[in-house]
Amino acid sequence: MKKLLLPLLLLLFTNLSAQQAILKGTLLDDNNKPVGFANVLLLQAKDSSLVKGMLSEESGAFLFEGVAAGKYRVAASMVGYAKVMSNEIALTEASGIVQVGTLVLKENSTSLKEVVVEGQRPLIEQHMDKTVLNVENSIAAAGNTALEVLEKAPGVTIDQNDNISMRGRSGVIVMIDGKQVPMTGAELANVLRSMSANSVDKIELITNPSSKYDAAGNSGIIDIKLKRDKSLGTNGSITSSFGYGEKFKANQSFQLNHRAKKLNVFGNYNYVYRDDFTQLNIDRTFFDENKNFAGNYDQQNRFNFQFKTHNARVGADYFLTPKTTLGIVASGYLTGIDRDNLNRAAGRDASGATDSTFVTNAIAGHDRENHGINLNLKHTIDSTGRELTADVDYIIYNNTDEQDFTTKTYTPEGNLKGVPNLLYGTLDGNLSIRSAKVDYTQPLTSINGKLDAGFKSSLVSADNNLEFYNRTNGGNIFESEKSNHFLYDENINAAYLNTSKKWDKMSLQLGLRLENTNAKGEQLSETVKEEDRKLDHNYTQLFPSAFVGYTLSKKHDLGVSLSRRINRPSYNQLNPFKNYLDPSTYSAGNPYLAPETSYSFEFTHTFDQRIVTKLSYSYTSDPIIQVLQQDISQKEENKEPAKIVKQSFENLDRSDYYAISVTVPFSVGNWFNSVNNLTSYYSAYSGYIANNKLENSQLSFNINSNNTFNLPNGWSAEATGVYRTAEAYGFLDVEPVWFASAGVQKQLWEKKASIKLSVSDVFYTNKTNGATTINNYAENFYQVRDSRVATLTFNYKFGKAQASAPRRRTGGAEEEKNRAGGN
Repeated sequence: MKKLLLPLLLLLFTNLSAQQAILKGTLLDDNNKPVGFANVLLLQAKDSSLVKGMLSEESGAFLFEGVAAGKYRVAASMVGYAKVMSNEIALTEASGIVQVGTLVLKENSTSLKEVVVEGQRPLIEQHMDKTVLNVENSIAAAGNTALEVLEKAPGVTIDQNDNISMRGRSGVIVMIDGKQVPMTGAELANVLRSMSANSVDKIELITNPSSKYDAAGNSGIIDIKLKRDKSLGTNGSITSSFGYGEKFKANQSFQLNHRAKKLNVFGNYNYVYRDDFTQLNIDRTFFDENKNFAGNYDQQNRFNFQFKTHNARVGADYFLTPKTTLGIVASGYLTGIDRDNLNRAAGRDASGATDSTFVTNAIAGHDRENHGINLNLKHTIDSTGRELTADVDYIIYNNTDEQDFTTKTYTPEGNLKGVPNLLYGTLDGNLSIRSAKVDYTQPLTSINGKLDAGFKSSLVSADNNLEFYNRTNGGNIFESEKSNHFLYDENINAAYLNTSKKWDKMSLQLGLRLENTNAKGEQLSETVKEEDRKLDHNYTQLFPSAFVGYTLSKKHDLGVSLSRRINRPSYNQLNPFKNYLDPSTYSAGNPYLAPETSYSFEFTHTFDQRIVTKLSYSYTSDPIIQVLQQDISQKEENKEPAKIVKQSFENLDRSDYYAISVTVPFSVGNWFNSVNNLTSYYSAYSGYIANNKLENSQLSFNINSNNTFNLPNGWSAEATGVYRTAEAYGFLDVEPVWFASAGVQKQLWEKKASIKLSVSDVFYTNKTNGATTINNYAENFYQVRDSRVATLTFNYKFGKAQASAPRRRTGGAEEEKNRAGGN
């Protein structure tokens, strides 16, 4: 049935075309011959910002349809020709078909300077359905990592465990160029730390996606858009950054693109080196069943990291005809992380007396390897805008970890107690993703609307084998209790319909997505009970979405959106293997996690197309939260309260979320621009975990202010400030935090080059304090990182700046890649 549905849709809507607002014309050269495959842009007359782009047909004809009322210009360019631009074109609702006429491209045989169409984007753009952070325009972002830039985005928070939330809500889907990143938690953070902000064009924050997107992501989508080819001919850039905080950092990148009539070839390479550290101090208290003090640990942890990442991406687009394009993209990265940490812990017994002290030295190596290939097709069926796109993805991830722990235990008098404990662990993990999807767009011109439909199917296979060995007495004894071998297979099939219509003052969008999930997992460890070894989840769910927009007047616009979404646990959140920090602390996945589902509502008001206010509410069932608690199994074995802490994931009963956000931009002349965002949200969690009732709520505020200064003689500056009040995440309470960043830039060589100096976390205040209490355990922690870093960046662009219509290069393995790993 699924194989038949798409052809039926194509047939059903083939004849639903009718006249609408259209701009058409022809390109000729100075010999009166047609110019095919030239770049044609539709621009706003007021600021030359891009509205639409296309390639002219072989006959020289071009056509833009569905153009709203307003004032426009058409610009055309081609390698070897001088750029040409039309006169201003004024369109009304009743314009119908408007002839631009003939535009003549003259051979560029003189040394006259070309006319450059340039529209400067603001640092932050607020739209009805998303917020856009234009990273390319940010001075303070220069030389930073993508994670550091993301932390400064309005409403985005990164906690002490590297979990990313948006407007106080977890369950965020992170994409890079429309492809979801294959990790969550610390693994995702490491990927973003190894990505240079110099390669990022913009970041889109989408709070209520339509049914065209995967249903994953309860709190929305963060899409990191990389810098892409936008020019004809041969173009590229070189960027070099060097930074220093307490330790040294460096980013080096190279981008190259060559575009001709029939073929576009592109590639980039990025190398990132970061020497980093984290200081984590933890005060842990244990209680007996009667809530009496049973013991305490005071821990001091120092982690040192060295990240070395090679990241490359190459591809090509072949223009079979003006209507059909074939593309191939190959990408991959190699990351090596060398980690060592020193853990000192002083323990007290139930009477409060020091009973022992242990010191753990750990040396770990983490290798991450990814290879992926994407094949894509885009076919424009006819001039009405009917379009068919298809993607096939094959992606492989390989992880290799080695951990070596040496633990020495001392008596209260400071004497070595016994021989040092030696623990060695290895993890070999691999994951493969196969994904295919087809999308179809059909304009419903008779009703001024549009229909989108599509299908997607993905197959995921994961194999993680964790082995620990005790080498204390010179042997190599297998530790079955600490080891595990976990297999996981998942198949998700999806189909969606999304339709929209516009009236003079009103717009409507309705969507429905169907997703069928089939997942199987198995623990091969002999220590796992037979009834607990296998998991089998099969479910089919509907995900509706709706959006209504209404223009009250020239100054006031309203929007209302509704959606249902799902957040499936990541593959490593399901993986039960143990990752040890020290003998008293480890993290582990939970293979019995259920997916969390949310219903979300958002009301948006825009004043004067500048000031945006959003009211939001969402209800989430079975929310997934991170939990710190005693290892109960150890307690049962030892017949006394265990001083072993387990970090894992559990499902609560429900969470409720209320939020209001206001974005206010203002400027002073042409030299100062400021965009300020205030978000207030109230999160309430309720449920039971290990017979412990949770009723935790918190009213929080986030303030984000981005300010840019345009100075004489090619100079500019930027300052960003962030303040967050106390926040609640399930059992975890985090204290307020604030930080500021600043930078200055000088343009060189007719804007072909720039040099930037930036300082992140200028006052070194981005430090985390928090506390958690559950059952017979309480913890207070303090964490600081190498966040104050001064960075010097040089960028040079080469080639001809002839704008080209953008070409989509995203694949279909989106949700699967986000859940491929992580904690």
